[in-house]
Amino acid sequence: MPTLLKLKKINLKYQTGKEVIKVLQNINFETKTKETISIVGESGSGKTSLIMLIAGLEKVTSGKIFFQDQEITKLNEDEVSEIRRKHIGIIFQSFYLIPNYTAVENVALTLELNKFTNPNERAKELLDRFGLKHRLNNLPSQLSGGEQQRVAIARAIAMKPELILADEPTGNLDSDNSAMIADILFRYVKEEGSSLIMVTHDPKLANRAKRKIKIKDGNIA
Repeated sequence: MPTLLKLKKINLKYQTGKEVIKVLQNINFETKTKETISIVGESGSGKTSLIMLIAGLEKVTSGKIFFQDQEITKLNEDEVSEIRRKHIGIIFQSFYLIPNYTAVENVALTLELNKFTNPNERAKELLDRFGLKHRLNNLPSQLSGGEQQRVAIARAIAMKPELILADEPTGNLDSDNSAMIADILFRYVKEEGSSLIMVTHDPKLANRAKRKIKIKDGNIA
């Protein structure tokens, strides 16, 4: 399989007054196309920071990140945003749905921003695929947690991204909804050939990935 993502000697640190906080240290790894990876570790170990760096939502202190052989660490914010919008889907623990938009409008908005033809039809098709055909015109406040996360996933994968980043995608859900969301995610990446990198505290979910990476004190253990 070709390499989709490569991280070389990634470091991330913050300066607060005289104190230097080292978040990630000398991180090296790569992701192949169609690969599923779980990232595990204790709270504060740097897992979410790693996801944010890969997504281009945070800047590295040093090191290089390559996506499809393009070094994204040297691109400007607009160029990184363009790659993220078209090629990377991001799923957060908090759903971040627009409260006054319906389910279909939340998903269609991503497509509209990318000048997709018939965004509403594509949004409806995705929500139907995730068992939400009866919830198209409901606002987020009228949906359960599991339903909101399914809308968030539909929004994240609307552009058929090559890479899906998920940060604790089941963290706010009960066990039944967690299992459902896990099934949806893994079924989708298998059917569409996307790669998945997922941060999780759930051992069952982590073990469903083909590869598991443990972060400890900012290092790959």
